[in-house]
Amino acid sequence: MKIRPLARMPKHAHLNGLEHTPQASMKIAIFQHAASEPAGYFETVFSEHKIPHEYIRLYETNEVPATGATHFMFMGGPMSVNDEKELPYLKEEKALIRNAVKRGRPVLGICLGAQLIASAFGAKVYPYRQETGWCRLIREPDLPGALSRFPAQFSVFQLHGETFDLPAGAHLLCTGDIVKHQAFVYKTTLALQFHLELTDAIISEWTQDMEPATREAILRETPQYLTESNRLCRIIAEYFIA
Repeated sequence: MKIRPLARMPKHAHLNGLEHTPQASMKIAIFQHAASEPAGYFETVFSEHKIPHEYIRLYETNEVPATGATHFMFMGGPMSVNDEKELPYLKEEKALIRNAVKRGRPVLGICLGAQLIASAFGAKVYPYRQETGWCRLIREPDLPGALSRFPAQFSVFQLHGETFDLPAGAHLLCTGDIVKHQAFVYKTTLALQFHLELTDAIISEWTQDMEPATREAILRETPQYLTESNRLCRIIAEYFIA
């Protein structure tokens, strides 16, 4: 993120859905990099479906433990995926992502989590133009999978100052006016640069230390976009656990 205020799968199966795991044996590990960046509305959907999930609070432990998880979710955070020297657990997370994909396990990355997926498979992550607040994205045409259910254009919340190149073999899912690479799928991973986990409480916390004009604009626009953001989040969450 890097921002400083805050059975064999058939060919192309990764474009049509992630490997199926019966809900009775499913467990989601949520890797959390900052106390202020929980799974939010994703957790609401997981709870509705009675899917067991646990937080791995890296900001407290600074280590990646062994888990019995079948699904792996990586949230945002104020650091860069390139900060491996200062935060060695980032390297461990990338190894875990590669191992999960090798085993055919679903991996979902949000913001920093998306950048971790990109970096795990050899793509560059680097500082770029800052995006803060609600931004319009354009879905790539004729997509299979979860994003095929997204509108051709939609608005999402952004809070990042870095971007990523695409791993070799990845498929771009949507683009932005300011930052082109906004989401991609690679094998059993789904990477989203933007934040769909938002709730009113998260918005309130994230904006409290912003410049007054920026905060005012975000709070003014949020009622217009949050309900749709939650609907899109539900699509991704149910795709992830399907």
